[in-house]
Amino acid sequence: MKITILGAGVIGVTSAYYLARAGHEVTVIDRQAGPALETSFANAGEVSFGYCSPWAAPGIPQKAMKWIFMEHAPLILRPKLDAAMLSWMLKMLMNCTSERYALNKSRMLRLADYSRLALAEVRSDTGIAYDERMQGTLQLFRTQAQLEASAKDVKALAADGIPYEVLDPDGCIRAEPALAHVRHKIVGGLLTPKDETGDCFKFTNALAAKAESMGVRFQWGTGIMGLEVEGGAVKAVVTDRGRILSDSIVVALGSYSPMLVKPHGISLPVYPVKGYSLTIPITDASRAPESTVMDETYKIAITRLGDRIRVGGMAEISGYTNDLGLARRRTLEHSVTDLFPGGDISRADFWSGLRPMTPDGTPVIGVTNIRNLYLNTGHGTLGWTMSCGSAKVLADIVSGRKADIETKDLAVSRYAA
Repeated sequence: MKITILGAGVIGVTSAYYLARAGHEVTVIDRQAGPALETSFANAGEVSFGYCSPWAAPGIPQKAMKWIFMEHAPLILRPKLDAAMLSWMLKMLMNCTSERYALNKSRMLRLADYSRLALAEVRSDTGIAYDERMQGTLQLFRTQAQLEASAKDVKALAADGIPYEVLDPDGCIRAEPALAHVRHKIVGGLLTPKDETGDCFKFTNALAAKAESMGVRFQWGTGIMGLEVEGGAVKAVVTDRGRILSDSIVVALGSYSPMLVKPHGISLPVYPVKGYSLTIPITDASRAPESTVMDETYKIAITRLGDRIRVGGMAEISGYTNDLGLARRRTLEHSVTDLFPGGDISRADFWSGLRPMTPDGTPVIGVTNIRNLYLNTGHGTLGWTMSCGSAKVLADIVSGRKADIETKDLAVSRYAA
């Protein structure tokens, strides 16, 4: 089949790779000049197969009220008269129950663990390198309350057979030796040893080059204007360079996906939740992380990427804005210097990206009510983590094959109820 993929972030490029591998003729369209130049550009660098949770969780509404008054809050809300924002926030609040948290987390872990296997497959088949490490994620608890609250995550990990270790401060230091300098600030940790790290931008560009060698065509600098639908089936994508006829179209436009499909009756509850990152040169390796440390207090991920530290996190609900707030930079700097003062903050690169979030945390993958129109979007903070598994699942669905994992509850139809 002739398939057009809209979007060349990590989700679009992995989709292109797997669809080309399945024998399809693939074209990828993006408004940027190359791959991974938006949300995939400078994310936190963690590939979190085990540290994989929905933002909608029990207690989040109460915590959000407290965070309003925190200097270094992990959640920042800038409400607007925006129907999409208000609708998304209401749906998210409805998912902040124990029952829905357990269901959503289980779904996410299923896809993330499948993606772990798919990423290993891609790495083996292509030989691409991207500053990758396979040393796990350490969720670091500064308070006893945080350690006790992790019991719900431990329960979900155990239920899905995901390896984990609950650590005391000495165990945290064995996993991340640089934490010995701040032992007095640590109560404990939760280690998910199968997690990985890597540079998403490097990975996406390397895989795009591989896909191109397999026959995938990339059309850069092209604005996507809309879709042509006739008789209940998608026929073409309309761009600022003309129409592109396709047998099937995959929408992988992240936070911009809802606007494209809304005119065709598809209500897609994906909304941008802005995240920030710093990329810091390492000056003292003995005070830098070995893998990823998730600072639970600030929801900040601190990741080793070769000779750099990537510090990423926070969730700012403020619409489609990419401004760089200095208060957000101070939060990132505070978290990393408090735990790992092994980098040169004065030389840090500051960045923000719009994560495409669903209210239940699970991405939207699969068919729509428009024939031959497919979605692969809404991965939130876990696009890099779930990219290969999502792409492999999508390629199976588009090709008419049965996927290796359950996919019915990943489709946009789950919101119809």
